[in-house]
Amino acid sequence: MNVRRPGQTRPDPNPPQPYNIIPIHDLLADHPSLRFPEVRAAAAALRAVGDLRKPPFAPWLPHMDLLDWLGAFFGFQNDNVRNQREHIVLHLANAQMRLTPPPDNIDSLDPTVLRRFRRKLLKNYSDWCSFLGRKPNIWISDSSRGAHSDQRRELLYVSLYLLIWGESANLRFMPECICFIFHNLSMELNKILEDYIDENTGRPILPSVSGENAFLIKIVTPIYDTIKAEVENSRNGTAPHSNWRNYDDINEYFWSRRCFDKLNWPLDRGSNFFVADVRGGKRVGKTGFVEQRSFWNLFRSFDKLWIMLILFLQAAIIVAWEEREYPWQALEERSVQVTLLTVFITWSGLRFLQSILDAGMQYSLVTRETMGLGVRMVLKSVVAAIWILIFGVFYGRIVKEKNKYGKWEKHEVNNQVVTFLEIALVYVIPELLALSLFIVPWIRNFIENRNWRIFYVLSWWFQSRSFVGRGLREGLMDNVKYTLFWIVVLATKFCFSYFLQIKPMVNPTQALLDMKDVTYEWHQFFGKSNRFAVGILWLPVVLIYLMDIQIWYSIYSSFVGAGVGLFQHLGEIRNMQQLRLRFQFFASAIQFNLMPEEQLLNARGSLKSKFRDAINRLKLRYGLGRPFKKLESSQVEANKFALIWNEIILTFREEDILSDKEVELLELPQDTWNVRVIRWPCLLLCNELLLALSQAKELVDAPDKWLWYKICKYEYRRCAVIETYDCVKHLLLHIIKYDVEEHSIVTVLFQEIDHSLQNEKFTKTFNLKALPRIHAKLIILLDLIIKPTKDVNKIVNILQALYETAIRDFFKEKRNADQLREDGLAPRRAVSGDRLLFENAIELPDTDHETFYRQARRLHTILTSRDSMNNVPKNLEARRRIAFFSNSLFMNMPHAPQVEKMMAFSVLTPYYNEEVLYSKENLRTENEDGISTLYYLQTIYADEWENFLERMRREGLAKNGEIWTDKLRDLRLWASYRGQTLARTVRGMMYYYRALKMLAFLDSASEMDIREGSRELASMGRSRSLDSFNSERSQSARSLSRADSTVNLLFKGHEYGTALMKYTYVVACQIYGTQKAKKDPHAEDILYLMKNNEALRVAYVDVVPSGRPDPDYYSVLVKYDQQLEKEVEIYRVKLPGPLKLGEGKPENQNHALIFTRGDAVQTIDMNQDSYFEEALKMRNLLEEYRHYYGLRKPTILGVREHIFTGSVSSLAWFMSAQETSFVTLGQRVLANPLKIRMHYGHPDVFDRFWFLTRGGISKASRVINISEDIFAGFSCTLRGGNVTHHEYVQVGKGRDVGLNQIAMFEAKVASGNGEQVLSREVYRLGHRLDFFRMLSFFYTTVGFFLSTTMIILTVYAFLWGRLYLALSGIESSNAADDAADNKALGAILNQQFILQLGLFTALPMIVENSLEHGFLSAIWDFITMQLQLSSVFFTFSMGTRAHYFGRTILHGGAKYRATGRGFVVEHKSFAENYRLYARSHFVKAIELGLILVVYASYSAVAKGTFVYIALTISSWFLVISWMMAPFLFNPSGFDWLKTVYDFDDFMNWIWFRGGVFAKADQGWERWWYEEQDHLRTTGLWGKFLEIILDLRFFFFQYGIVYQLGISDGSNSIFVYLLSWIYVGMALAVYSTVAYARDKYAAREHIYYRLVQFLLIIIFVLVIIALLQFTEFKFVDIFTSLLAFLPTGWGFISIAQVLRPFLENTMIWETVVSVARLYDILFGVIVMTPVAVLSWLPGFQSMQTRILFNEAFSRGLQITKIVTGKKSSDM
Repeated sequence: MNVRRPGQTRPDPNPPQPYNIIPIHDLLADHPSLRFPEVRAAAAALRAVGDLRKPPFAPWLPHMDLLDWLGAFFGFQNDNVRNQREHIVLHLANAQMRLTPPPDNIDSLDPTVLRRFRRKLLKNYSDWCSFLGRKPNIWISDSSRGAHSDQRRELLYVSLYLLIWGESANLRFMPECICFIFHNLSMELNKILEDYIDENTGRPILPSVSGENAFLIKIVTPIYDTIKAEVENSRNGTAPHSNWRNYDDINEYFWSRRCFDKLNWPLDRGSNFFVADVRGGKRVGKTGFVEQRSFWNLFRSFDKLWIMLILFLQAAIIVAWEEREYPWQALEERSVQVTLLTVFITWSGLRFLQSILDAGMQYSLVTRETMGLGVRMVLKSVVAAIWILIFGVFYGRIVKEKNKYGKWEKHEVNNQVVTFLEIALVYVIPELLALSLFIVPWIRNFIENRNWRIFYVLSWWFQSRSFVGRGLREGLMDNVKYTLFWIVVLATKFCFSYFLQIKPMVNPTQALLDMKDVTYEWHQFFGKSNRFAVGILWLPVVLIYLMDIQIWYSIYSSFVGAGVGLFQHLGEIRNMQQLRLRFQFFASAIQFNLMPEEQLLNARGSLKSKFRDAINRLKLRYGLGRPFKKLESSQVEANKFALIWNEIILTFREEDILSDKEVELLELPQDTWNVRVIRWPCLLLCNELLLALSQAKELVDAPDKWLWYKICKYEYRRCAVIETYDCVKHLLLHIIKYDVEEHSIVTVLFQEIDHSLQNEKFTKTFNLKALPRIHAKLIILLDLIIKPTKDVNKIVNILQALYETAIRDFFKEKRNADQLREDGLAPRRAVSGDRLLFENAIELPDTDHETFYRQARRLHTILTSRDSMNNVPKNLEARRRIAFFSNSLFMNMPHAPQVEKMMAFSVLTPYYNEEVLYSKENLRTENEDGISTLYYLQTIYADEWENFLERMRREGLAKNGEIWTDKLRDLRLWASYRGQTLARTVRGMMYYYRALKMLAFLDSASEMDIREGSRELASMGRSRSLDSFNSERSQSARSLSRADSTVNLLFKGHEYGTALMKYTYVVACQIYGTQKAKKDPHAEDILYLMKNNEALRVAYVDVVPSGRPDPDYYSVLVKYDQQLEKEVEIYRVKLPGPLKLGEGKPENQNHALIFTRGDAVQTIDMNQDSYFEEALKMRNLLEEYRHYYGLRKPTILGVREHIFTGSVSSLAWFMSAQETSFVTLGQRVLANPLKIRMHYGHPDVFDRFWFLTRGGISKASRVINISEDIFAGFSCTLRGGNVTHHEYVQVGKGRDVGLNQIAMFEAKVASGNGEQVLSREVYRLGHRLDFFRMLSFFYTTVGFFLSTTMIILTVYAFLWGRLYLALSGIESSNAADDAADNKALGAILNQQFILQLGLFTALPMIVENSLEHGFLSAIWDFITMQLQLSSVFFTFSMGTRAHYFGRTILHGGAKYRATGRGFVVEHKSFAENYRLYARSHFVKAIELGLILVVYASYSAVAKGTFVYIALTISSWFLVISWMMAPFLFNPSGFDWLKTVYDFDDFMNWIWFRGGVFAKADQGWERWWYEEQDHLRTTGLWGKFLEIILDLRFFFFQYGIVYQLGISDGSNSIFVYLLSWIYVGMALAVYSTVAYARDKYAAREHIYYRLVQFLLIIIFVLVIIALLQFTEFKFVDIFTSLLAFLPTGWGFISIAQVLRPFLENTMIWETVVSVARLYDILFGVIVMTPVAVLSWLPGFQSMQTRILFNEAFSRGLQITKIVTGKKSSDM
């Protein structure tokens, strides 16, 4: 929407200087923002240079201001100065606008505004100075110079800080580094201001850095170069984190005073801080924390949790061992009480472990400067060891005394116990102290936030001194809430664990330990003890015991979340029927929440105002006091409501989710026919008139009052009756000529009716039985009027009939012709026979009289509608959005301020190279099934496509074919708005701008403006008058562009200025410059978006050749200038080097952050969308920053998301349901009551200045911050921020929709969590949060992934344990029968199965669905999901998460995985699925399947089919899910022809020999090497653990060879040793064939055949010999494969770990060849069931139904998409 400013036609010989939002360089320019005195006041304050000393090296011009002065002195770039000038002016002006009460002099800057800004901006700097014991260099004095000098000084400080920040590039990730620079530069500034004299020169002092770009060259670049050198040491993220310094390490260097001593000022380039060479001895190493890769980090970061679990497990086993029914019965025994004291020995042991881990991982932090840290590490280990010794000695003395006297009751024994307890009391004193501080949190906060030396000394032992993580305790009420939550969770968990996990295991354990006569079936190494078997039996129990808090958390958080949601009034309006009931209060709700009320000064926030608010909300919510009544008296409110509602409906129409007809049914028409009541949407009035008529028929003789009382019981019925009467009256008097007799007759008739109504004699005067006949004739009349071709004769006839019915039948009192003439109800002269009464009296308006025909159609609808219109609107998305918006208005939200007084905000979207707009080629290109993207979209969004065509026809489309020519841009936009494109995101975000303009108009518009404006809009025949009935459109209506068809026709001009000051949208298109240079279509599309969106700005990094080896890099901001009609560059800030040093996305955000404006910034990703109706509530949301939540105001406002990609395939639905419950219920519980919500990606709103001074809105260190967004939340919590969650606003979000995309997304998140385990933030949060918040934090971040991994480990532990028991022979011993079939294992298996079915994800989904859509709907959805195999999907996802999380923790190798954002309906080849899932799922599934087969063959227990099924059903389910899911959820996954092609393609891929240059998707070998990448980066411990884990494959051989017939029942060790001969022989045979093939296969083929023949002969002879001379059975051949194939795989796995040693030897070639054969074998095993199912008839169509059920149920032609049977329409 491009609005011409009045002054833009002024001729100007000099081209105007480009500006961003306000032309501050020219305050006299005619720009709507410059009308605000606050802007002029802020600019004037900056220009008050006064008597400041002029910079010596730069010319000083009269127009220069304080920023130019700082720029000249300190060498800041000119564009940085310009950028920050606008930044400061905008902020100060906005802040002054918000002042309450307004300042006395609005033309000058109010001192309080500046003071608040300075305090907020420099708060982190002040805290940093206090932490380091330095005095801040902020010299705001009370000197005689007075307030003016103070104000100027304050301005200089904030300007200096922002100039430093604006030019610091990557240093912005290091907030304390910026504090250090500011500290020194502000000191130099003070010296200049105080006229210090330089001792060396005797002249006035000058800054240590000055000159052109001096700040960048001399300060930023040296530190930047250090970061860059460190990043190069990381070897692209593959080097261990401990070997190089990341952003955090360099920043934390400034947390100690050595930064002042070592770095000096100006920066000493010789300082060891700048040394990055790893070999350099004097290099500064890691600072503050060392990220060491080890799974022990999980214990180290959350030691309190694991200590609790281990101690309870020990105590529970001790108590349960007595086998009493209840634990308290066992606790009465003195022996149990004494044994429980061993818990203290374990506790001290775990403390010792923690201290050893701390020392082992953090030793490299100890230097000469940090000796105290080393001393503490050693002391902690020593003290922990001493405690073990003390407890051990004193417990030994108790046992010794007991043995001596033989009784527990002896006095001496009791004395020893008392002594032990006294020692234990001393041991727990620190815990008791922590508990007391937990109960009174403010004391702990006070101690931690004060930098007093005494507190530092007292806390030295417990934690290292850190700038972050201090004072994290919450208020008492919050404390109580989350403590209660966790007490309930833990109580449930421990009861369940004791009675259903631990106690049932005691009996079988004792039986196993007591069993003496076990006949082992193999060579037993561990004597005759069964302790190993006991350990194996307990392992799965312990694993589930350790992780099942996650299950209980899931259950309780779901119900607590539902409770919180109920109190927030979520889900009260779920559908259109419920909206109908509440719509009458809707206008009041909009008035109450969205319209600012005129507040008395200081009334806001008072108790009285809060109480009044609460009462009003109650009235509104429950319809008390019938607030809609006042709307009829206050027509202005009705008109405001109509303007807002109609604008919402219009945006729905522009988005094509409504049809023209539906718009007419939903909109609130402007009052043009003098109707006395609110004209509700037709949708609400449907059937109401007919119901009123039937009431009138029934109550024919009732008095008026009674009939009217009955009708008025229903508000919509009352309005329908009055509106119909008023409209019929207006219509008849409008179409009958004014100066004819018939007009006066009709007038008199209506006067009589009005008179009878006033006197309450209507039922006495008129015969109500005639009403249906009049009703029928009115319908015929309106039919004739609204037809495109008018037949006046028919209209005359029907009017004649209507007149006669009224005169003859309607009046009860019959009158003759004379009486009628006398009363004015008949013509004066009798009508002749050939002339009808209304002949020549009718004059219909022209067809372009849009308002008349629109009203006539509305009247026709009211008269005729019989159905309840439950399916209007037809589009599900439109229904959902209307329901959510209306529901949100009845929720609690802050009052909206006026737009001028609201907080300003920006939106920032990082963009790299994704789709902007779909091109013509994108839309037309067909996939292998012949399906194009456009056809797919037409099928999925069939109703929206129809609406789009209807709109295009209205805009001039004659034939459908023209859509590819004349309307191509519209078509591309339509398609792009249904994908995950930048165009969709930009449209959504620009709704903020549109909403703010409308709200600004409504804020300032007078009653007259709104009333007149409403009429004007109604009478103009606006182009939104969607005339689907009338093909003849007036030229004027058609010429109106869509952009001008709305409320903005009423705007006066100032709305644009207000909206621009309050809102900016910056898209960080990192490579836009390169795209422009290459003429990339993406660049054209981005320019198109800028051209059409006034508030859109694009920031990019420009790479300019410099003539030196390295090019120059610039941060550039551009916009589209509507006056010049071209793109213009606004700012160009030079960078010290390449932007990308760490993770790309946060650095892209960081470079664009300097161009954002306002108090808040919303981070929006490329796959998001927003809605106009939600944008209306943004100013309410921003008011949340003023409210306290607990002890603090919010720093991040979390908002809910709606996943818009869940509408088609079942996979997309599962994913969106899972994600929806996470972003709604999950986040709701985290925010309240748990107080631990972080930032989980977008679309949260950040307190911009808070984050700007604390490291930005994400973190960017290589690999460790791969999940960059979440670290903003961690950092926020650690630095004392507060994250809240608000559900009255929603933002759209797209999610991955294909299994491969989902798997890559899950892999990215799981890997990111694996890296988080190593990070300093997680360690600090684990230690600095109180115990219960730490639990919340753990189980909602890394704990969730650990629990998932432990579920998979439980399956492994259980099956391997079973295999051990079966093959060893223990299971077949009679005494072990009860060990095999007991309650504990049953409970574990059931838990594990429930988990696989997706309880983690399913329960929150069901509960959230129940809350928002109703219980029955939620249950139905859940059952449907199960039928669509959601359990298979969730089990498969669990495997993905466990694999990548586990692998990252052990080996690293996390990397960004681009998931793609396209539509997935194409079939994925088998080779592609194999590449993606072979290692994470297929190989593991084959391993588990093999165990299950071997167990079935050799287990004594498994001989009973039922027992075997009961024991292994969940494991088989997991195996089948992991193997089949990629095919079940693959379109055409079971198509026979595709299966055949896939297998050929797979074999071609396996045997492809492309060498080094082949890609992983071309040849197997390249892929195989890439799959080992993580083993190349792993450390020594990682390799060692990997080898230990791989040794499990050799167990098959050990167990099975003793079961072969040839072993003849022997259990000698030689049986196993001899079996290795076969492994050697197999290797020899393979080597011989390989040698022969290489030597003879090409030329002397006959020799190659001969070798093969000889080998076959030898093999046959060996078999015959074995059968003849040994106990060998023929089946042994197949059984031995089960033994030897895993051995081979074990060798290959170990060889991969030892690759650095083997790669250059002969062995490696054999390893590669054999590995290829194994992958063929695995491929065939996985492919076989797919081939069988593909061959079966009907299975393919069943799979399609499962995959696309949602689309089927919406009646879509999905089969055409899947099978490629495309129609030839377009």
